[in-house]
Amino acid sequence: MSTPRSRAPWLTLRRREALTGYAAILPWLLGFLLLTAGPMAFSAYLMFTRWDLISSPEWIGFGNFTRLVKDDVFREVLWNTVLYTAVTVPLQLVVALAVALLLNLDIIGRNIYRAAVFLPSQIPFVATAILWFIIYNPNSGLANELLGKAGIGPLNWLDNSHTVKPALIIMGVWAFGNAMIIFLAGLQNIPVHLHEAAAIDGAGTLGRFWHITLPMLSPTIFFNLIIGTIGALQVFVPPYVMTAGGPGNSSLMGVLYIYQMGFQNFSMGYASVLSWILFLVILILTLGQFRLAKRWVYYEGDA
Repeated sequence: MSTPRSRAPWLTLRRREALTGYAAILPWLLGFLLLTAGPMAFSAYLMFTRWDLISSPEWIGFGNFTRLVKDDVFREVLWNTVLYTAVTVPLQLVVALAVALLLNLDIIGRNIYRAAVFLPSQIPFVATAILWFIIYNPNSGLANELLGKAGIGPLNWLDNSHTVKPALIIMGVWAFGNAMIIFLAGLQNIPVHLHEAAAIDGAGTLGRFWHITLPMLSPTIFFNLIIGTIGALQVFVPPYVMTAGGPGNSSLMGVLYIYQMGFQNFSMGYASVLSWILFLVILILTLGQFRLAKRWVYYEGDA
């Protein structure tokens, strides 16, 4: 008969380590289940219901999907969102990379310049939107003041369907500070000896940039591309604060349309369908970018 001391203890070292790990991730796991997975599952259920946030959800099957097919506004919203993303993200990356290259030069006071360029991107979104609303004021805004000095007549930036999208795109490009900082970190990780060896071999500035800087920076470009695309597809504050989706529906974006359907029209079931459509668009574009990345993203460990 074995004594308690001779038995192998239940709480072995491996199990203690496992329990410690589970205890460490428990706050995150609870947050994920309660604040992310739970709401997503409930939203998936709401897609098949009619719910006005007051009464109990009413099961209607595929009624919301039938409504989606007939919704002309949704197609306009999808076009606005994709166009905004397709123009804003590349322009923002180009501007951020150009500024990062300048701020990577060995100049006096460059840390001050870096801080000055980066700080505007840290302004709260609502405050930024209000600032640009003032800039686009047709009577006394800075935008029309600059156009006037160039001999161009004043534009009604936010009340014209032809200019409201460019206005939002300019504002989106202006917030390049986060991407610029990441580019700057990537530039500082490029080995100096590569540029020195290329210079000895006779490569010029443009050649070194094209054949060394860009390939070595491609993972950073890819990261900023992914983050920028996801952020642009979910743009909400600028159109909400500055235009409310107008004039007409020319600046109505995906998340703003979801908000209007869910919290203004009290059609939460249809808003859930729109949310999942936006999620699938983001997912497909992200997976597509990862698939295409194999063709142009270079990692230092690659053969």
